[in-house]
Amino acid sequence: MFEAMLRGWRAQQTARGLREDTIVPRERLVRRFGVFTNEYPWAWSAGHMDEWSLHLKSERHLAPSTIRAYQGSLRQFSEFLVDARYGWAVACEREFGPGSHPVAICHEWNTVAHLSDCEGDPEARPFTREEMQRFLDYADEQVDRAVRARRKGALAAYRDATLFKVMYGWGLRRTETSRLDLVDWGRNPAAPEFGRYGMLNVRYGKAKRGQPPRRRNVASVMAWAVEAVGDYVENVRSRFGCADHPALWVTERGGRVKPAEINARFVAYRDALGLPQALVPHSIRHFICQPSDRRWH
Repeated sequence: MFEAMLRGWRAQQTARGLREDTIVPRERLVRRFGVFTNEYPWAWSAGHMDEWSLHLKSERHLAPSTIRAYQGSLRQFSEFLVDARYGWAVACEREFGPGSHPVAICHEWNTVAHLSDCEGDPEARPFTREEMQRFLDYADEQVDRAVRARRKGALAAYRDATLFKVMYGWGLRRTETSRLDLVDWGRNPAAPEFGRYGMLNVRYGKAKRGQPPRRRNVASVMAWAVEAVGDYVENVRSRFGCADHPALWVTERGGRVKPAEINARFVAYRDALGLPQALVPHSIRHFICQPSDRRWH
């Protein structure tokens, strides 16, 4: 009976024009819920939904937006089963006896409401304008100090200072930044003044669960950021001795800079400046500044 229900729900979703990459994860989620409850759909209750939601929040520590999406899938399956037009209640009572039929397990009192456009961790707040300016200035200062002291690390410091500017200038996440290649830069006919750095092709964007990375093109809008990355590519990167490596950000040992290394450098700079620990690399992406602000040139 359970398998028949899933086949019927699949047919209904297909009739609505939904794609396979939407249907399959939903079906997988329903099966996981069945395993969690150790019951079949004709014995599910709202209490099962409450216990499962608590499990997602307290034990798996999922974000409210993720929990709401899971609840939404189960709500749709539940509403499909209780719809009299499909006859599942009658079929279950015929097979399993009176009272053995699906009920609506999701309602407004046990599901997450969509109250905010931004449901991320409130602790991971964006930079303020002053904090962002101090952070980028400090990153540049590390380059100057290494050069004056004639010590190793000047190239890496320059690379990382530029890396943080690119994260800000194009609104990138840590992993997206680390996976950039030289060939990801391209011209933008609408902004010919930026030359080969007018457009950035982000090939490893954040993916939905069970799907491949999402690609997007980000137009360059800040002349100072374009100037910074251009100087790094044309005058600094070659000094690492990795001419044949495709990565934009390379290491002294000829590898690609990893997200963990970006995080380590970020934490070192943040703590040296005495900035709040609530600031994380993702806080750079959330900072908003007008491209015309001359403080950033």
